[in-house]
This record gives sequence, C-alpha cells and structure tokens, in this order.
Amino acid sequence: MGKKCAFCQKAVNNISSALMLCYGCICRNFDNAKPIIDRVHREVRKKYNLPEKAPSDSQGTQCLLCINECRIPVNGYGLCGIRRNEKGVIKGGEPENGKLSFYYDLLPTNCVADWVCAGGTGAGYPEFAYRNGAETGFKNLAVFYHACSFNCLFCQNWHYRDLTFDKKITSARTLADAVDEMTSCICYFGGDPTPQLLHAISSSEIAIDKKMGKVLRICFETNGSMNQSLLRKIIELSLKSGGCIKFDLKAYTEELNYALCGVSNRRSLENFKFAASYIKKRPEPPLLIASTLLIPGYVEEEEVRKIAGFIAGINPEIPYSLLAFYPQFCMKDLPVTSRNQALSAQEAAKKAGLKRVKIGNILLLS
Repeated sequence: MGKKCAFCQKAVNNISSALMLCYGCICRNFDNAKPIIDRVHREVRKKYNLPEKAPSDSQGTQCLLCINECRIPVNGYGLCGIRRNEKGVIKGGEPENGKLSFYYDLLPTNCVADWVCAGGTGAGYPEFAYRNGAETGFKNLAVFYHACSFNCLFCQNWHYRDLTFDKKITSARTLADAVDEMTSCICYFGGDPTPQLLHAISSSEIAIDKKMGKVLRICFETNGSMNQSLLRKIIELSLKSGGCIKFDLKAYTEELNYALCGVSNRRSLENFKFAASYIKKRPEPPLLIASTLLIPGYVEEEEVRKIAGFIAGINPEIPYSLLAFYPQFCMKDLPVTSRNQALSAQEAAKKAGLKRVKIGNILLLS
C-alpha cells in the first residue's frame, strides 16, 4: 500500500515523503500544491544556509546569469549561493574565484555521452580524438562546481551544498594548469556549471591555448538554465574543440520540474532548442546530448514520452540517455529504478521518434 497524496488522498505507489504529492496532483492541481512545494524547498535550503528562494529585493542589484534573475540585496547572495552583492556590484564566480573540486577520470569514463562522444568511441578522429576508438590511456579533467541554479530534491550529487560557502577558491589559471599531455577533455558539472560559467569559459580558453592545437575537448553537463549569451559562448567552445553539451532534462512538464527542482524548466527547454540549431555545423561527434533521471513515481514512461517528443521534434538524431535513479538526498524513500521502468521508458522514447536512446548506469537497475 502506497503513501497517501496530500491532495487526492489516494494511496499511490512511489510517492516521496518530502513532497507527499503524487505526479497527477502536481501536474493538474499545481496552484493549490505550490505553497507546499515552496515550503519544502525553503526548508531544504535553510539547512545549508542557502537563500530560501531567489531574492527579489526591489532595491537590490540584478544578476542575469541564469533563469532566476535574482535581485540581490546588499551583502546578500543569489539563489546559487555564489553570486553576491558587494556595494551594488555582483561578485562571485569570476575567473579568479572558482568554488570547485577537480580530479582525473581515466577514459573511457562513466559519462552520459561515452557511447557517442570522441573520448568513448573515437568519433571525429583524428581532428577531435587521439584514437580511432576509445581513448584508453588518456584522461578527462572532471570539474565539479560547488553551486547550482536548481534545488533538486532527488540530487545525486547533493554534497556540493556543504561546500558552496567553503573559502577555498581555484583560479581559472590554476584549473587550466591541471591539463597535462594525457588530458584529452574537460567536463564541467556539479552542482551545475551555470553559476560559475564565467570561470569555466576562462579556464577553457587558457587550457586550449596551453594545448597549442592538440586535442582538448570542452564538455558541459548542465540543467541548461543559463543566460543564452553565455550558452552561445560554451557552445562555441564545445563545437570547435569536439566536445559536447549534455543537457540534463529533469522533466518536460513545467509544474513537475518546479516541484522536483524548485525552478521552472522553461529556459532549459528554450536553450536546448537553441543549442540544437548548431548541430548542423558539426554532426559528429554529437554536439548535443540529452539525459533524464528516471525517478519512480515522478519521471516515468509518460514524462519521458513528452521529453522525447520534444527532442524528436527538434532533431530525432540527438542522443538520449535514460539514467537509473538511486535513492538520495530528500528522496531516500523512493526505490531504485526497476529494469521494467527503464525498458518502458526507452520504448516510449523510441516511439516518440528518437533514433538513439540508451539506458545508462544499467547496473543500478533493480
């Protein structure tokens, strides 16, 4: 017997105790559910001393870096916890002030794009890959940013919140210096790179210059909520270097995305479509990849069908990875994605018109 939804009072399988709202009520009774959703997100953020919501101080200074467009009060922070107002000037996330961790991953690595990217397959060899096949022996510089523009209740990397206000900083130059002869790609993720894209862009430009024409792919894994002017810059970096931009499409239904992540996905979808307009400039290796975490009870076959239909309507050749959910953060009471759920979602994505659909981290499936 499942838990009862706070609205419809029906016992529903796989309902999160954090929300106590079922998929149907979130999508169809959103106006009434929103106060509950907002309260949940405020309480979660308060535990980490993060702003409880995107600030909208009428006297504050506006940050336009992402969809939240925070109006930050003097001495206050934006939703991300990185951008701050110092005497009317927005600071944080500049090239000299990166809040991040980095490490090396041997290639081929556990990346949502490894089945189509140059590092995992050699696609684009010899211009964009060192080998005509998996780049065994080379490595990826994995850059984990300690901030995010979303507040996902199911976050698989939720520990970044403990580090957002850490005083340790890494300059763009220091990060670029971590690129050595055996580094063939950089991947920025987190958290999310969005609040610190200025740092990522500068780091990438320095590292590319340091490589002096040798292969160095620039990749991003993101929720896609950034200002489009910044998206254009990272697209150009990935396009020219043979890298890819991996959009983590959390949901298609805006109400569901808001419930799960505390933020609208409107800009994410707009930006995905914008990024897709560059595909014709470099069809292989793929510039744009999409992924979705299969959250039992929330992001299942119906939601995947909507996401896949959206993607297929833009370009049916865009690779799409479906990822198994593991109970984490505020959704520890949900089960691991089952094999049947994953297979049903994969079939739905294919029926929606996508030609390249893969189930990732298959070993997690129950």
